[in-house]
Amino acid sequence: MKLSVIGLRGFPLIEGGVEKHSESLYPKLDENIDITVYRRKVYVSTYSTYDHISFIDLPSTKMKGVEPFIHSFFASLHALFKRPDVVHYHNIGPALFSPIMKLKRIPVVLTYHSPNYEHKKWGWFARRILLLGEKIALKTADKIIFVNSYQMAKYNENIKKKSVFVPNGINNLPESLNTNYLNKLGVEKGKYILSVGRITQEKGFDTLIKAFKLAKIDGIKLVIVGGVEFEDEYMKQLQELSRLENVIFTGYIYGDNLYQLYTYAGIYVLASYNEGFPLVLLEAMKYGLDILVSDIPATHLVSLDKEAYFECANYEMLASKLVERSKNFKKKTYDLSKYNWYEIARAMSGIFYEVVGTKK
Repeated sequence: MKLSVIGLRGFPLIEGGVEKHSESLYPKLDENIDITVYRRKVYVSTYSTYDHISFIDLPSTKMKGVEPFIHSFFASLHALFKRPDVVHYHNIGPALFSPIMKLKRIPVVLTYHSPNYEHKKWGWFARRILLLGEKIALKTADKIIFVNSYQMAKYNENIKKKSVFVPNGINNLPESLNTNYLNKLGVEKGKYILSVGRITQEKGFDTLIKAFKLAKIDGIKLVIVGGVEFEDEYMKQLQELSRLENVIFTGYIYGDNLYQLYTYAGIYVLASYNEGFPLVLLEAMKYGLDILVSDIPATHLVSLDKEAYFECANYEMLASKLVERSKNFKKKTYDLSKYNWYEIARAMSGIFYEVVGTKK
């Protein structure tokens, strides 16, 4: 089977939830599936080889609101003439161009990661385009994969009939024995709060910083891991908000530097206003961290005790919980058996074979 993949920036080591999802999933698909991944050339700096995966790097731009549409349009045209057995689109924006595949009766699978039009970073026009993309993508797709079961439940029976919930997974992440990166940042084992995510408004880092300032926990620092692309003004707001406080922005990091921060953190906080299925939350659970999360549907996709939740955007409530948890940071054990990437890849392989089989 020949599978073409459209809608991500690429992998390996490219920041983003969809990118991390794809880097974990595709190498584990059935070895008889020949995969072509369309990457956005401006993001590709690391080159790796994978069995049964090839890459096509097309020119792209980093212009906010334009980048995914331009790249996905050209990738869709390229895939049309390549004529794969099935095309897998990631998210509703790129899938705006999925009807192109129907010109040659190529089946389409859509993975719906999140309703992007709810994100604060998009303006009015971009939201209208994303809503149009959602309408077209849901109608065109032969099969829809939802990583969030609450999102799937919103749609009518015609959509649900061709939909399936497949959660994100978690890899076997190593605990680090090193502390050199911690030393570089000036943080001590067990004496910092950690949060990981791209610096965008929907991640709620402003709520987290306000809560941290209000909590005033002696000897504890806040470490925020994530890169900045389009949100320069938001980043400036965060830096101003955290001025003279023990807040550290690391930028985008990976490998042992990231493993060190997960291994030795006192507590992990996810303050997002909107998420699909947050991979970083699974990562924090894999490391057995004490966790606090905003009370949104996506954070209820995993099993956490009720005390782990705080009202979304309520920094005073979060501050109170940080003070309480800081009295006794402790490791926990979570059941992550449902989030095995190998099982997920087996299920996804079956979906691709099913869609192709019904079209032959």
